[in-house]
Amino acid sequence: MMIGGVEIPHDRHLAGHSDADVLLHALTDALLGALALPDIGELFPDTDEQNRDRDSTDFIQAAYAKVREAGYRLVNADCVVAAQFPKLSPFKDAIRHRLAGLLGVSPLDIGMKAKTGEGVGPVGSGESIEARVVVLLQKLP
Repeated sequence: MMIGGVEIPHDRHLAGHSDADVLLHALTDALLGALALPDIGELFPDTDEQNRDRDSTDFIQAAYAKVREAGYRLVNADCVVAAQFPKLSPFKDAIRHRLAGLLGVSPLDIGMKAKTGEGVGPVGSGESIEARVVVLLQKLP
């Protein structure tokens, strides 16, 4: 299972047209949304065979290129992944470093939190994994 560009050992995988990296998809949408650009589904539709099993790092690189083209840079990103299983705490630092590398920032600029569903709802029952990301962009002079 890929989460945040890091392979997480688990007996299940996430379902999706691409590699289904829930965190990279949320980060892509946060970057695009901060500039009121179309979302990941419009730029990389699941109806396009070119996106089948595609590495989600491609989405991040394309979204961040749009951020840079618009004259902005990433100040920081705050990431939250909710998963009952697998336990993500041991991987938080690796994910932070991977995201920082993809975005050309310090790992200190990437916040990473792992939550569980505490046994409640689709996350708590292990049926789904959710990710939320907020980014702060700065207009370059």
